[in-house]
Amino acid sequence: MTATTDGSTGAVAPAATSATTAHLTDTTPEATGAKSAADRAIQRATDFLLARQDAQGWWKGDLDTNVTMDAEDLLLRQFLGIRDKATTDAAALFIRGEQREDGTWATFYGGPGDLSATIEAYVALRLAGDSPDDAHMARASAWVRERGGIAASRVFTRIWLALFGWWKWDDLPELPPELIYFPKWMPLNIYDFGCWARQTIVPLTIVSAKRPVRPAPFPLNELHTDASDPNPAKPLARVASWDGVFQRLDKVMHGYRKVALKRLRKSAVNTAARWIIERQENDGCWGGIQPPAVYSVIALHLLGYDLAHPVLKAGLTSLDRFAVWREDGARMIEACQSPVWDTCLATIALADAGVPADHPSLVKAATWMLDEQIDRPGDWSVRRPRLESGGWAFEFENDNYPDIDDTAEVVLALRRVDHPDKARVEKAIERGVRWNLGMQSKNGAWAAFDVDNTSPFPNRLPFCDFGEVIDPPSADVTGHVVEMLAIEGETNDPRTRRGIEWLLADQEENGAWFGRWGVNYVYGTGSVVPALTAAGLPATHPAIRRAVTWLESVQNDDGGWGEDLRSYRYEDWKGRGTSTASQTAWALLALLAAGERDSKAVERGIAFLTDTQTEDGTWDEPYFTGTGFPWDFSINYHLYRQVFPLTALGRYVHGEPFADRSVSPVKGSG
Repeated sequence: MTATTDGSTGAVAPAATSATTAHLTDTTPEATGAKSAADRAIQRATDFLLARQDAQGWWKGDLDTNVTMDAEDLLLRQFLGIRDKATTDAAALFIRGEQREDGTWATFYGGPGDLSATIEAYVALRLAGDSPDDAHMARASAWVRERGGIAASRVFTRIWLALFGWWKWDDLPELPPELIYFPKWMPLNIYDFGCWARQTIVPLTIVSAKRPVRPAPFPLNELHTDASDPNPAKPLARVASWDGVFQRLDKVMHGYRKVALKRLRKSAVNTAARWIIERQENDGCWGGIQPPAVYSVIALHLLGYDLAHPVLKAGLTSLDRFAVWREDGARMIEACQSPVWDTCLATIALADAGVPADHPSLVKAATWMLDEQIDRPGDWSVRRPRLESGGWAFEFENDNYPDIDDTAEVVLALRRVDHPDKARVEKAIERGVRWNLGMQSKNGAWAAFDVDNTSPFPNRLPFCDFGEVIDPPSADVTGHVVEMLAIEGETNDPRTRRGIEWLLADQEENGAWFGRWGVNYVYGTGSVVPALTAAGLPATHPAIRRAVTWLESVQNDDGGWGEDLRSYRYEDWKGRGTSTASQTAWALLALLAAGERDSKAVERGIAFLTDTQTEDGTWDEPYFTGTGFPWDFSINYHLYRQVFPLTALGRYVHGEPFADRSVSPVKGSG
């Protein structure tokens, strides 16, 4: 039975605003002291954030992932023959600085050593001139051998090594370019893959077809368990299992390679190349993210595009923009850049912290966001051909892949700004709302980029061992969309109600919600509870009470909240980890929305934020609290430590945003 939206059989009452008003007039010594501390923290955090706005109106924090980005950048330059000493030395300085004491590299701060990351970092340092006999290199290679060597690494790592003859192409899963011809109704067509995987796989079909090998600058025997047998045979999974089926399908594909019609293959390769070129962004990148750009450059270069060709020249120039040069001379590569996301979150944070709605910085930010709205169709149109565009992307340039999450948050940000061109704002919001509503999946929820991108087959492919390759709906994105729709007065729209019902049904037994794009249950819960209360669910609703109980149960002794990325794999890590400013803020946003402003948990959480703020108005947060793929690809958004604590502090002092608007009742259904 589907849960009702009010916990019984009646309607949801409007969110009570009198309680919020009463909270704000609490004059007990404890409340007065906490508010004074929060006021001071808000002022420092606001000053810090305002000072970091770009003159054009946007904000962007560094986006920290792992050293495979840096290693693959060097390998690309080696493959193209453009690797230079200055770039190599700077990249090597960064990579060495990320090595752990045991000789390994992790994919997130404080995480365990990762085999593929360690292999790629090791090879990059070999390119930089580090000797395999150096102590730090010997520790790394010994650890790699103990974990099975190169043969046990992910497919993408072995593809990079195959480019230099360090691995055999025959020992890699086959990825035929004829995939580009699969019709949209056929399993494993390219639109069955999430947009990030689709953009990567299409160029890799060309690389797989061409199987290039550049001369290896050195051997890598030390990374094999047995250099004479680097890829020992493994038994296939049983035929009756999905793994067994797809392993045998891969063998069929290897056989097909030998008999593929040359004319068909050439045509498929050329069609894939056109697909790639059509999706190059105005700044030269592909999808605003680094991996598709890297493989697209390689694929087109293999087809005869020289490095001076406008397509490749723009592509290589765009890759240089992913480099962050640090004060010590180290060079870190960002997997992507997040200006739209950072700007809408910064706008929300400043507005909720009390910055006037007509403040020049907020107006400038709103103008920049308005300019970033996308007005042309993209790959999402394959599933929604009649839907008018109107979304926002994550990056500076990514018109082909706007995302639902950014669009919802941009609308919420624009609603907080008193912009002089009100007609333009209203039109932009109307288009954004309409696009988001049109991108609802059939189960009533929302994914990040696509509609009903839920095929079970792509993740089964032997090739796809690098993380999530589909884009199913998630609670965090759905929560943001529902919150936006509620603020826009669309609570009673049947599509909004379906989203609410999906969220209620998706709640975990313990009261939390899974976080797809942030770590993890704390993020999911912090995204959903404000959405449900904005949509009119009372604080007494059973789902809200269960969420509050769970959050209180996982609060750390220091008053903060933290959740380690290992929660994506291990039950006992759910809601557990070192306290961070951003995760503490997510928990507080949920508790404040649930009417818990005067609770002990909120008091301790606010104290954690005010006590750990640095003198310059920010917070230290080395821990990764964002995700690309849960567990497999983790992100430290450097602005999260600023925008989310400021938002939570602002709502603690000033109350919930839009709390004085009337909320239409939402009918429950049994």
